[in-house]
Amino acid sequence: MNSPLQFGNITLRPLEPEDIDILYQWENDMELWEISNTRSPFSKYILSEYIKNSFKDIYETKQLRFIIENDKNDPVGAIDLFDFDPYHLRAGVGILVHSLKERNRGIASDALVALTNYVTEVLGLKQLYANIAEDNIVSIILFEKAGFEKAGVKKSWLKTPSGWKDEILYQKILR
Repeated sequence: MNSPLQFGNITLRPLEPEDIDILYQWENDMELWEISNTRSPFSKYILSEYIKNSFKDIYETKQLRFIIENDKNDPVGAIDLFDFDPYHLRAGVGILVHSLKERNRGIASDALVALTNYVTEVLGLKQLYANIAEDNIVSIILFEKAGFEKAGVKKSWLKTPSGWKDEILYQKILR
């Protein structure tokens, strides 16, 4: 029987202590800070504490991060649940495939399917949502292809070095 954490050519797995170096690289990639709303670098200490506490239940932390492994069991990205709301049965989702050579190979699409299977079958969620900058066309295409629908626009929501951007709210009703 297949796990809801596997789909296509990927597997989602929990964080492990040996992920510290790759998390350090990903979280401190300044090119991604605008997308992730990061303003300062993360230390290895902070990341190691995050990994140490990642065993805690999503009902306690209201968030959950999985590492995305490709078909060679190499970590290629991460997919996160955040703002988990067990009463309203919803959560936000964010995704990263870090390496340019791993992008456009269906990894993010497969990871979204696996995550959707997990939150439906294991957590019993009713919906997922994603907040995407208006100019992040790759993510817009990814989420629309995965069945997320545009639910609204937050005007001038994101302050960037080049000015203000709208943020689009995408939503997927699961059941």
